[in-house]
Amino acid sequence: QVQLVESGGGLVQPGGSLRLSCAASGRFLSINDMGWYRQAPGKQRELVATITSGGSTNYADSVKGRFTISRVNAKNTVYLQMNSLKPEDTAVYYCNVDGLQYSFWTDSRAYWGQGTQVTVSS
Repeated sequence: QVQLVESGGGLVQPGGSLRLSCAASGRFLSINDMGWYRQAPGKQRELVATITSGGSTNYADSVKGRFTISRVNAKNTVYLQMNSLKPEDTAVYYCNVDGLQYSFWTDSRAYWGQGTQVTVSS
């Protein structure tokens, strides 16, 4: 199992920046995929960015060029640097972990953080 602790959300003006952090802890040896998803009011949860254990990244078109996802495997932590924020970025952002590696098996279930609110408003 894994525990996910998210931080870094808040209120920011359009054009501002925030950095989200998600720290994973547990008895696993490593994590395959980590990412960020968001859910805006009245909308479905959508992918923001993902990063594999090898460092391959994938971004939603809406955030490409503005957001950067990164991870530090030794700390089991994933980050989302958000620049040039827009009002449409307002949402609850959820950390996601998929693929916990143990000595003898892999937990293929997806796990989610509690969510952190990002509000972009003047």
